[in-house]
Amino acid sequence: MSTSIANREFGSIRTIAFYLPQFHPIPENDEWWGKGFTEWTNVAKAKPLFTGHYQTHLPTDLGFYDLRVRETRLEQIEMAKASGIDGFCYHYYWFSGKRLLERPVDEMLADPESDMPFCLCWANENWTRRWDAAEHEILIEQKYKPEDDLEFIKSIEPFFRDPRYITVDGAPFLIVYRPQHLKNSRKTVQVWRDYCASVGIPKIHLACALTHRNWDYASYGFDSGVEFPPHSINVPNLSPEVDLFDDFQGHCVDFSAIAEQYLGHNYGPENNVHRSVFPSWDNTARRKENAMIVLNGTPQNYEYWLSQALRKTAQDFPDQERFVFVNAWNEWAEGCHLEPDREYGHAFLHATKAALQGSKLTDWTHVGVPEISRRREATQGHAQPVPYGANKSLAKRAFRLLRDTVSGRLLKQWLSAARTK
Repeated sequence: MSTSIANREFGSIRTIAFYLPQFHPIPENDEWWGKGFTEWTNVAKAKPLFTGHYQTHLPTDLGFYDLRVRETRLEQIEMAKASGIDGFCYHYYWFSGKRLLERPVDEMLADPESDMPFCLCWANENWTRRWDAAEHEILIEQKYKPEDDLEFIKSIEPFFRDPRYITVDGAPFLIVYRPQHLKNSRKTVQVWRDYCASVGIPKIHLACALTHRNWDYASYGFDSGVEFPPHSINVPNLSPEVDLFDDFQGHCVDFSAIAEQYLGHNYGPENNVHRSVFPSWDNTARRKENAMIVLNGTPQNYEYWLSQALRKTAQDFPDQERFVFVNAWNEWAEGCHLEPDREYGHAFLHATKAALQGSKLTDWTHVGVPEISRRREATQGHAQPVPYGANKSLAKRAFRLLRDTVSGRLLKQWLSAARTK
C-alpha cells in the first residue's frame, strides 16, 4: 500500500480494483453484436427507469476511451495510484486455448512503464447473448477439455514471472471466478501447483471468488476466498416503493443493506477470505427493465463501507499481508466504476483516499428510497403509498397486474415491501 496515502493502521493491507479489459473492438464482438461494439455501446444507450435514477453514466476525464491507446492505460494507472489503489486485477478470458480481450493485459505486460502491480481473475464463464451467465444462446463456451488444466496455467506463466505481479507471501495470486464449474477442481489446482513447481515457481496462491451462492473456497481446494458483491445478497426489494416509469421487472435494493450483510461476515485464520466492496451498482445498461439497481451508491456510502472493510480486515488479520478488493475500476455498464463521471467527478477516487487515510464517517449518509424517487399520489403533493401500478395507463396496469398475479411476482413484491416496514 502506498505509505503516503494509507493510514498506519492499514499498512499491511493492499487495495486492489477489478479491471474490465472490454473497451476496445475485437472481431468476435463485431460478429456477435455489430461492427465496432465495445462496452461503451451499451453504456451510452442506458436510460433512467424512475424519477431521480442516475442514468446514463458518462465518463469525463478519460472520455469514451479505447484500451488500444497506451496513453489511456498510463493515465488510468496515474489516477488509480494517486487515490491509493495498489493494483489492478484484470479479468482474463481463456476458452480452451482461445483468449478474448487479451490485448490490454498483453500490452501492459510488454510495457515496463506501466508501473502498476496487477493480478489475474480467470473469468471462466460461458459468454452468452444476455451477458448474465445464462446457459442458453452461448456465444463461446468453456469446455474444460482434459488438456485445459495444463494449457491454462502455461498461458499465465509469463504473467506470474513479471516483477509487477501481485503475490501473497511470495506466491503469485490467482482468482478463479467460477471454481464450481471446474469438472474436478482439486485435480485442476493440483495440476497448476505441480506445473508451477516444475518451472521454478515454488508456490501459488489460489483464491476462489465467492459468487453464485458459493461461500466455501476450501471445498474446491483453494487457499482463500474473495468476496464479490453484490453476489449472493439477501436484502429487501424496494421496487414497489419506487416511482418507476415503465414495466420494470428487476430489483431496487439499498446500498447499506448489502454492505451491512457483507460486513457481518466473520473471517479469520479458519475462514481466510479477502473482503470486497463496490462504489455503486446499476446494470441497467446491460439488463434494461430487468436490472438490479442499488439505491444510494454515493461516494460517502462507499467511503464508509471501504473504511469499515479495511478496519475489519486489520482486526481479523493483524499485521498480515491482506487485500481488500474494489469491484470495480471500470465496470461502466454495471454502473460500478471509480473512474470519473459527469455526476460525481472525482468523488469516488477522493472517497477511496479518505477511507485509506482513516475516514471520519461514522454511519451511512444515504439510506432507503430517496425522497425524489418515491411513489406519490397524483393528486397530492406529499409522498404516501399508492395502489399497485397507479402511475401506469389503464391497459398497461391491467396487463401487468394479470401477469404478476399469475407469476406470483406481485405477492413477492408485497411481502418484500411488508418486510421493510
